[in-house]
Amino acid sequence: MLPSGIQVLERGWLSANNILLFDGDQATLIDSGYVTHAAQTVALVRAALGGRRLGCLLNTHSHSDHIGGNAALQRAFGCRIGVPDGIVAAVESWDEEALLLKPAAQQGEAFRPDHALAAGDRLVMGGLEWQALPAPGHDMDALVFHAADARGLISGDALWRDGFGILFAEVIGSGGGLEAARATLEAIARLPVDWVIPGHGAPFVEVDEALATAFARLRYFEEDGARMARNAIRACFTFMLLERREIALDSLPEYLASVPLYCEANRRFLGLSPDALAGWLIGELIRAGVARRDGDRLCAT
Repeated sequence: MLPSGIQVLERGWLSANNILLFDGDQATLIDSGYVTHAAQTVALVRAALGGRRLGCLLNTHSHSDHIGGNAALQRAFGCRIGVPDGIVAAVESWDEEALLLKPAAQQGEAFRPDHALAAGDRLVMGGLEWQALPAPGHDMDALVFHAADARGLISGDALWRDGFGILFAEVIGSGGGLEAARATLEAIARLPVDWVIPGHGAPFVEVDEALATAFARLRYFEEDGARMARNAIRACFTFMLLERREIALDSLPEYLASVPLYCEANRRFLGLSPDALAGWLIGELIRAGVARRDGDRLCAT
């Protein structure tokens, strides 16, 4: 399915996929995973390079699971790093609020960006010409990369096979995420695209089906903001549980009350007490099969 100059390192949570694009003895990498997986990312990239030079690392957006290996890769390979122009200032000052590290209780390692990527920029990667396109919604400064001649798309978290990423602007920000996500999906639907490399999950060719799923999910959130808030809380807490592996059940209400994302999403959309929010979340995660009770602990499965 993919052109010969592209290799996808499909990662499991907590990391986003790493996408290598080869041009002779040079390579470009898109997205670098989560910081706790950084050593593994360096090892995987080194093996995939096979002696070639990593010249550049680009990020589709600034969330922790996409930029967490940047610093380690920069140290290991001396690569230049490009980030979307809307997040350059936040990265340069390492603003953990703007980068959603503190609000979501996630980790990151500061790195130095070398240049900004702007919507409309054209890049040659993997023997193909790509254009950076705006993809606000999940992240309001996000970019996707479109190769018109090859009919391919590197979509980050703007489009997955089964949906798209959390709309943080709606859940804890200033709003506009729903409208932006709809505009992004409509823009993608107008592009000539036969294959997609998403930020999470395997590359896919079922583009029409993925778009239909994403639009249906968006309508589901538009009809009831509480659904969107519950999705955000479930996803971010699952991320934390996968990182920590377990948490004491009796500490869960206090933990949820200490993390800005859960507090704000609950305040805006749900209005539950800390105990009620914890009880709902435990039930949801166990029903979904992503967590189990082990005595007085909630453990990741």
